[in-house]
Amino acid sequence: MELGIFYAILGAALATLLAGAGSAMGVGIAGQAAAGVVTEDPGKFSKVLILQLLPGTQGIYGLLVAFITLSKIGLLNGNLASISTGTGLMILAACLPIGVVGLISGLHQGKTAVASIGIVAKKPEQFGKSMLFPAMVETYAILALLISILSVSNIPV
Repeated sequence: MELGIFYAILGAALATLLAGAGSAMGVGIAGQAAAGVVTEDPGKFSKVLILQLLPGTQGIYGLLVAFITLSKIGLLNGNLASISTGTGLMILAACLPIGVVGLISGLHQGKTAVASIGIVAKKPEQFGKSMLFPAMVETYAILALLISILSVSNIPV
């Protein structure tokens, strides 16, 4: 196997692994808070579930970048490209924004979702406003997603 292919696959793996880990931690933290609220008031289940799910998007973004990367290098259609080490390293670097930002933002979006779940627990009528806080953290994951997609898509293979 060529070293370039290895680096490209490593990039796809890191995009999925890091962003997925951030989402898993964020959803887990928010889920603990949501479970506490539902214990006290089962009628708030749907509202706290939505807030719990928000940090899950980073994992989806990482997976999307990985699919784009694997498709670009031909791994998904069985027609693996011949990639130089330099190109492989560029693809690896292009996958890192969503991986690293997905890890950090997923965790912090989970913590922000916990605070928003606290708002819903005390004032359920403020649900719409409470969604804005974790959504602000999402902005940075979306920016990293765009950079990774644009970068991977425009590296000639």
